[in-house]
Amino acid sequence: MIQEEKITLQTDTGESVDFYVLEETRINGMNYLMVTDSGEDEDGECYILKDVSCQEDQDAVYEFVENDSELEYLFGIFTELLDGSGVEIQR
Repeated sequence: MIQEEKITLQTDTGESVDFYVLEETRINGMNYLMVTDSGEDEDGECYILKDVSCQEDQDAVYEFVENDSELEYLFGIFTELLDGSGVEIQR
């Protein structure tokens, strides 16, 4: 099992939401995270986040990837990156 890093994101309404980072990658100059809403050894939902920060932002700014073709492409990459890590990903 891989070591998961916990991050806390704030919604537009100011609510704090915790996610656990399963993997991160950089593609075409963009940073992406695959995160889950559950901790180690628990089943949970996976999400792919894109870093949309500007240079002047003090903190990283992420948004959920919602474009179906982008999600499909990134899912394939993250599946390969996590192969052999003990993390099982299902669509």
